Amino acid sequence: MDALSHLDALLEAEARAAFLRCCGSQRWAAAMSRGRPYRDAASLFEAAEAHWNELGREDWLEAFRHHPRIGDRDALRARFAPTRAWAAAEQAGAGAADEAVLEALATGNRRYEARFGHIFIVCATGQSAPEMLAQLEARLHNDPDRELPIAAAEQAKITRLRLQKLLAEVGP
Repeated sequence: MDALSHLDALLEAEARAAFLRCCGSQRWAAAMSRGRPYRDAASLFEAAEAHWNELGREDWLEAFRHHPRIGDRDALRARFAPTRAWAAAEQAGAGAADEAVLEALATGNRRYEARFGHIFIVCATGQSAPEMLAQLEARLHNDPDRELPIAAAEQAKITRLRLQKLLAEVGP
């Protein structure tokens, strides 16, 4: 059975749980589960993007809460067990950072959260800690109404990567 057939064959609750590993928005996961079957990976990704773009602020914030802060290894271990391996791989660049950069990320994360009311979301895959820190510092200057769509677009990138990982996990 190929990955999409396996995903399509899951019970509703199982499919929703699988989609929640990719994106923490309940409404998004429910829409993805109801949208099965998917013809191919491209149609899955198209549906994911379309459903994400139909959501609003509260749904986006809900999804953001399902991520550890960049560089926060303790939170990754304690709270995010269902996606720990995925998030750890995504944040590998932060794991290799020296203490000064990790401290700067922690400080920047606190400033970002105080300014915007949610954690800093960035598609960290393939980025070094200094690159993520530079993005965080640059985005701190955004207006909150400009920053939320930027964070949502980063979440959409993360979701697509996680959907690819999900397909690889359940595939042949």
